[in-house]
Amino acid sequence: MPISPFYKYHSFIDELTKGGHPNLATSTYKVALTNAAPSVATDTTWNAGTAPPPTNTGGYPAGGNIPVVVSAGTTSGVFKVVLEDTVFAATGAGIGPFRYALLYLPSNGNKLVGFYDNGGVTSLANFETLTVDFDGPLGVYSLQ
Repeated sequence: MPISPFYKYHSFIDELTKGGHPNLATSTYKVALTNAAPSVATDTTWNAGTAPPPTNTGGYPAGGNIPVVVSAGTTSGVFKVVLEDTVFAATGAGIGPFRYALLYLPSNGNKLVGFYDNGGVTSLANFETLTVDFDGPLGVYSLQ
């Protein structure tokens, strides 16, 4: 993963213009898996009711994984966030089904940033892994 480009939520951009996000360079991010189709136009926050994750058994942590922020800053007028790839590992049981990987800010009321589409519904069998591969050179997202 990712199969698709990174889709930013409209609410994320709107919040930026209104000062509704903390310092994005020092924020904690989370990646949640879900099988519920996201809407870039109307979704605003992640919660288990509207984007139900796989059960937190079989190695899936409640709320998803926390990727490491490798770098976040502005160069030549472009702010870029680079996240370390994050791996979901099925242990003791499978994980799934899921299709989407949602990036959100748990430190800011679970506000959504964007998502990747895996291109189809999948599940992990015991001992299988899924890597959410954030683009290192381009960053997961940039703003200019």
